[in-house]
Amino acid sequence: ITSIMNRVRNLKNKYRNEENITDEFNYTKISADTTDNSGTVNQIMMTTNNPEDWLCFLLKLEKKGVPQMDVSLLNRLIGRYSQAVAALPAEKYSQDESYARILVRFAELKALQDPEEARDQFHLARLNCKKFAFVHVAFAQFELSQENEKKCKQILQKAVECSAVPLELLESALQNLHLKKKQLLSDEEK
Repeated sequence: ITSIMNRVRNLKNKYRNEENITDEFNYTKISADTTDNSGTVNQIMMTTNNPEDWLCFLLKLEKKGVPQMDVSLLNRLIGRYSQAVAALPAEKYSQDESYARILVRFAELKALQDPEEARDQFHLARLNCKKFAFVHVAFAQFELSQENEKKCKQILQKAVECSAVPLELLESALQNLHLKKKQLLSDEEK
């Protein structure tokens, strides 16, 4: 637990530092780039600053393209997800499903760039939002995609042990893993 908490602190410090370093750059870029949605971000941060508004904004931003094919969009999304994670305190929103979805999607996007950073983000999501089965399944799916079947199985079993809900989702993922499927959940189950 101490090791995980140290990693969480390091990640938080890293994102705070990255945010401070890039704030000046982003500020000068705002006037020239109208696609960065800084007005919307500022509005969310100044008014509600809740996971639901962030998630809605981020999902709209994702609809502008395919992050796997568009590096520029991927970088913009990662930046915005990073902002959302930094703006939303885990201690306040750990029981919020929208917050959990933000953490998971951020980790999934990071996986496209850097699997080790993605793994850290999945750990963070699982640590902060352990009651949601989809958080564990997403992390397990990541490990399976990294050809780490043993770790995948461990994550799913620990999720069952910590009573993540819905249990049926975890059981289905474990069954699909046992059947050697590449996807732990079908699109319908997701």
